[in-house]
Amino acid sequence: MRKFILFFVAGVFSLSLAAQDGTFSTLPSVSVKDLRGNTISSGSFENDGRPIIISFWATWCKPCIAELNAIRDMYPDWVEETGVKLIAISIDDARNAARVRPFVLGQGWEYEVYLDENSDLRRALNVNNPPHTFLLNGNKEIVWQHNGYVPGDEDVLYELVEKLAAGQTIK
Repeated sequence: MRKFILFFVAGVFSLSLAAQDGTFSTLPSVSVKDLRGNTISSGSFENDGRPIIISFWATWCKPCIAELNAIRDMYPDWVEETGVKLIAISIDDARNAARVRPFVLGQGWEYEVYLDENSDLRRALNVNNPPHTFLLNGNKEIVWQHNGYVPGDEDVLYELVEKLAAGQTIK
């Protein structure tokens, strides 16, 4: 157990050092499915050099739905002002996957939505609990992430998106 804790602390320390020296991790390439069941590589997520928000959510996660609904109302303005793209990744498992498409259509979300039924992308990005939001710069490097949601978090996220869209770095 002591070895596990030591490795965990070392891993967290190395991640914080990487963030301090300006190196970022990139989005891993794993298979996800679109709402029609087509398989797509997460490495192919693209936004022509503009910011990308990746939000992990589930149909059973009330804070996830609250966050995505809070963004929904402002999203057209966000896109117009910054060119940002939001990609919502459902972590509903294969048993609940059939619920995702009707749920998304009922919410009126204009986001790209994918299913991570096998949790491959979730594991690759070390997402433990939704909602978990990542912000990628124009080079598809992860520059910020946040776990959880309280009202107002979407405002913080948008400020960061604006900085990226203006060519600023996030510290």
